[in-house]
Amino acid sequence: MLPRTAARLELARAIGGGLVAPLRFLAHLPARARVRREIAADVAAGAGIPGEIPDFEIRKDRPLRIFLSAAEASGEIHGASLAKALWKAAEDRSAPRPEIIAVGGERLRALGITTIGDPVARAETGFDGVLQSLPYYVGLLEDAARHARETRPDVVVPIDSPALHVPLARMVRRYGSPVVHVVAPQYWGWAPWRVGAYRKVVDRALTILPHEPAWFGRHDVATAHIGHPLLDALAGVPVTEPDPASRVLALLPGSRRGVIRRNLPWMITALGALRAEHPDAEIRILQSTPEHRELIEGILAETQGGDRARLVVGDLHGNLTEARAAFAVSGTILTDVLHHRLPTVVVYRVSKRLETWMYRNVLTCPYFASTNLLAGAEVLPEHCFRGHGPMETVSKEVAAAFGDEARRAAYGAGIAEAARRLGSAGAIERAAGHVLQVASRGRIA
Repeated sequence: MLPRTAARLELARAIGGGLVAPLRFLAHLPARARVRREIAADVAAGAGIPGEIPDFEIRKDRPLRIFLSAAEASGEIHGASLAKALWKAAEDRSAPRPEIIAVGGERLRALGITTIGDPVARAETGFDGVLQSLPYYVGLLEDAARHARETRPDVVVPIDSPALHVPLARMVRRYGSPVVHVVAPQYWGWAPWRVGAYRKVVDRALTILPHEPAWFGRHDVATAHIGHPLLDALAGVPVTEPDPASRVLALLPGSRRGVIRRNLPWMITALGALRAEHPDAEIRILQSTPEHRELIEGILAETQGGDRARLVVGDLHGNLTEARAAFAVSGTILTDVLHHRLPTVVVYRVSKRLETWMYRNVLTCPYFASTNLLAGAEVLPEHCFRGHGPMETVSKEVAAAFGDEARRAAYGAGIAEAARRLGSAGAIERAAGHVLQVASRGRIA
């Protein structure tokens, strides 16, 4: 099939899938209770343990041809680390340096990797952004398929982002390239009916959360559990415990403009009980970069929150080390907070009625905060809501996480279990081993 035809077929498939999505959801309703019970049991067990680096051989008659794809910043960070691990593995075995071509952005180009398109720079959030970007992504799929057809990669390695990468995987497998998907999609949490199509387009899915191997295995998806790649980035950061003498609350409102705009004003208002019970508390709003300084300072002025909180840019882990507790928007930042064992209250404020309805009726996982998913229980308070939400409840929970020693001890026990289940660093090296093992088995007939 010609790349242009394949790309347009995927567009038609996506449009058709969107049109029938309500029907698929209705068809799923009779089984929803059973699915939720199964996933809750998987989460509670959390039995996945990262495996050893698999055995593999690297051909020495020519360089391996590897095609990476990253659609957003977090995936590109993992992709850059993976490229280095692949090159090192080849060097250690006196094999030619693999030739890597990628879909991605500046981080990959900085390594000397040629890229086809840059979806990282175009990453959009919101329905309108997706519609406006459709022509670009269809063209990107066509370019990627053309590359796969012309160069015949030994393996294609998409990272996360199933909306782009499941169609890409289906296309490149038509041209004989096996697919190793790094960071398997979280269909278990919101669209379990999609797993049937997924297992047909990947040769190996690499999971990062301990409950995922059981779920994907039950659906006959070939998987390997590598652990969480973020732990590799944290390998050089000491694990710490909260300083009992600290009076610092780390407030983490997210890293995207829309998320900050929705959540930070509400979070500042929710500090009322903390300020009343602990007037000496120092609230630090933490941001890794100055990108949103103007927005956050504007919100502080609007809410008159400047006397209750101050913005601190940079040295995220230094500030988390000095904190006593945290108040955070749900996201990958929770892994950083977990690294410092901080009692944390987790919130996520949405803006649309549809989002609230989907949270209550579509999600099939028992928790949305990653710490709770890891622990297999609600060890930290979590709240997803619209509008005013549970303001009084959250306000009391933040004060308790900061000053109630019995509550803090209970949080600490749950946090320790979550950290134990998360495992240790080495996910990227394990991923490289699986990529090279699949590549060594040859192309698909």
